[in-house]
Amino acid sequence: MSPSHSETDTTNEAVDPLRPRDHADSDDGDNAADVTSPALGIVGWARWAWRQLTSMRTALVLLLFLAIAAVPGSLFPQRTADPNGVIKWERDNPEVFPLADAIGLFDVYQSPWFSAIYLLLFTSLIGCVIPRAKHHYKALRSQPPRTPARLSRLSDYREVTVSAGGPTKNGAEEAIELAERQLRRAGYRVHRYDGRGWASVSAERGYLRETGNLVFHVALIGVLVSAGIGGGFAYTGQRVVVEGTTFVNALSDYSSFDPGRFIDGTGLAPYSMTLDEFEVTYQLPGAPGAGQAGDFSANVTIRQPGQDDRSESVIVNYPITVEGDRIYLLGNGYAPTLTIRNPAGEVVFSESQPFLPQDSFMTSLGVIKVPDGMPEQLGLVGFFYPTQGVLPSGAYTSVYPDAINPVLTLNVFSGDLGIDDGTPRSVYTLDVDGLTQHTGADTGAASLELTPGATADLPNGWGTITWEDDTAVVGEPVKRFASLQIQNDPSGTWVLAFATLATLGLIAGMFVPRRRVWIKAHTTPAGVRVEYAGLARGEDPTLHKAVRDIADTHAAALTGTTSHIPPEGENR
Repeated sequence: MSPSHSETDTTNEAVDPLRPRDHADSDDGDNAADVTSPALGIVGWARWAWRQLTSMRTALVLLLFLAIAAVPGSLFPQRTADPNGVIKWERDNPEVFPLADAIGLFDVYQSPWFSAIYLLLFTSLIGCVIPRAKHHYKALRSQPPRTPARLSRLSDYREVTVSAGGPTKNGAEEAIELAERQLRRAGYRVHRYDGRGWASVSAERGYLRETGNLVFHVALIGVLVSAGIGGGFAYTGQRVVVEGTTFVNALSDYSSFDPGRFIDGTGLAPYSMTLDEFEVTYQLPGAPGAGQAGDFSANVTIRQPGQDDRSESVIVNYPITVEGDRIYLLGNGYAPTLTIRNPAGEVVFSESQPFLPQDSFMTSLGVIKVPDGMPEQLGLVGFFYPTQGVLPSGAYTSVYPDAINPVLTLNVFSGDLGIDDGTPRSVYTLDVDGLTQHTGADTGAASLELTPGATADLPNGWGTITWEDDTAVVGEPVKRFASLQIQNDPSGTWVLAFATLATLGLIAGMFVPRRRVWIKAHTTPAGVRVEYAGLARGEDPTLHKAVRDIADTHAAALTGTTSHIPPEGENR
């Protein structure tokens, strides 16, 4: 006869007296329906979410997400650093640009999703560090743990017996006092634990490992705080400076200016900078890498109130510093000087207009806008060829980046340029929708073509355009320009300091071992039996050698010999 259900339960309780009486097996159909989990409620779920957010695993995942989220900032041009690159990207990808712009790919570091990861990581790190710091503080103030009763159970264990007739006269007490001194000199925290017939010392070291971990996480918080708060006092601006012209560090003189939330542009440092000459060298035709640029150097003169003028050179990857502003060289190109006169011979436009390079041979695109002084507003779109060549199709191109045979072609448009409606417009682009084209394409009229010093007639008798030869001014027929970025970030020093601190903390957390060592001495009729044992917290491949070295040094000091430890495997 098989036992009943109640008899089976009684039998189980007899076999397993630690089993609770209200225990219900998950596969017990009769009791499963009676088991209900407690309801967490709003407070419980909030506590659970906070614990998940402030776990070290979550902090590491968020740190990984932050690194991944920063990748688009390197793949896509950012408005704060390369506004012209954003314009070019929009021109090259008009269909996908609205979507990319909507999700913040051109303003990655100001986007809501990047800020959300940033703030969550900041909160998670604080939630991780505070409890760990409290626990670490208590651990530093506590004594090393008591000596285990059976040291032989630990994996790293050594034992030696010093005979009664040896140098040790006072038994276990003398052996442990010697061990205590040696361990202190080795950097261990020690505490004595003695009993009947035996004495012991408990030692531990490696709290610098946990200190390093805490320093690393606190430094990460410091980096986040420095970047967050310091970014509010930072600003970045761009300016295109043509040879012979001067940039004044004032808000009105910037081509674009991106201030932090606490900067209004009124307190900029007073100084000016004149681009005296832009030097560049190219590999000669016929040489390996013909046409490739060698060195770029923007030679400038800096003027500051109360100081003598000084000359500096802004080189790629080697910025200069003026009143805390870091000035970087971003790009360069040609800026032909063009003069436009109306039918009455009056000058309505005369500037050295930068043309933006489109390829490695400096084929460059430029725009000229004439809003006043003509019967209609004029817009001219042109290509500059430093060394003109002709493709098989008959189209012009540049075959070398230096200005050896410079040629400029222009197409003329007329109509409303959209300047008077108050809408900000880029000086490097021209929206030709709604404009009337007069030269080039299907107009039947050839594009205007100019060389240095030449003059061409505008269509409809609207006047003339002249390309001024600048040889007498800069020694070359056409001026060059330098695209400069002026950046001021007061958080840079703090970020560097915290990053260095984080690196040092990480090194300490990775390479400082955390271990405990016990030495226990027993007085026996045959002499003093000394036991050595060690225990590591985490991976410590050097623990075995450390215990053996401690035992070897201590035993040698007790016996007056160089070594007294038997080979591994003996006296264990």
